[in-house]
Amino acid sequence: MRDLFRFLFRIRSTLLFLLLMALAYGWALNGNEHHRSRAIGSANTAIGTLYTWRSDVTTYAGLREENERLARANADLMTRGRGNYAPVSARFIAFHDTVHEQRYAHLAARVVNSTTHKQRNSLTLDKGSLAGVAPDMGVIGDQGIVGVVRQVGPRFCVAASVLDPDLNTSVQLKRTGHFGLLSWDTGDPRTASAVDIAKHAPVAVGDTLVTRGGDGIFPAGIDVGVVTEVVNDPSSNYHTIRLRLTEDLTRGGHVYIVKDLHRVERDTLEARTQAP
Repeated sequence: MRDLFRFLFRIRSTLLFLLLMALAYGWALNGNEHHRSRAIGSANTAIGTLYTWRSDVTTYAGLREENERLARANADLMTRGRGNYAPVSARFIAFHDTVHEQRYAHLAARVVNSTTHKQRNSLTLDKGSLAGVAPDMGVIGDQGIVGVVRQVGPRFCVAASVLDPDLNTSVQLKRTGHFGLLSWDTGDPRTASAVDIAKHAPVAVGDTLVTRGGDGIFPAGIDVGVVTEVVNDPSSNYHTIRLRLTEDLTRGGHVYIVKDLHRVERDTLEARTQAP
């Protein structure tokens, strides 16, 4: 306290100057209408600027929550998409329309870690078994497929990325329906190849490849890539197709885990069929 008084005593001249200036400023404002209106206008401008800064900071701090809310809304919209429903008209009498039941559900997740430069790449997502995630569920982004869930913990899961040579997803040409397999053999995180598409299938640069569906991992019709090159190898009966992946796997953000609601039934039947 003694030091504080000593400090105030040392700057007494400055404090006296500030006091007199404040008094003079107040008298000037009270005695002149023009000065008072200008001062009020300047004060309002300064307060408005402060409010704008505060609003900008608050908005920026809330972007993460807003992004998560939008991701959940997108997952809900994806789940409602027509491609996620299977016709059941064989079990119901359709009248004026086809009856459908839900086939796929989507769960929003956030990429917390990923690799794109290794020989086999993967992603770590912030959803696990507590959220209903299980192995062999597909992972898609806003622009296309991303990978397939392999390992699941209570709160996190690890998915094999499309940038894994062992992940050979069934794809087909959107224009013609001819199908083959996706293969990452380019070493470039933006490109891949489509193999096993027969040569009699017409393929052109600019064609779109989509998921074929039916594997219990991805719904049919999800974008995979756009054809950039078709190589004609005389020694092969199949096209060699290079494509640019529609999903940018070098960025983070939100993805969607796809759950096939018929997967358990299908796997159970296949296991019984394969049992000795």
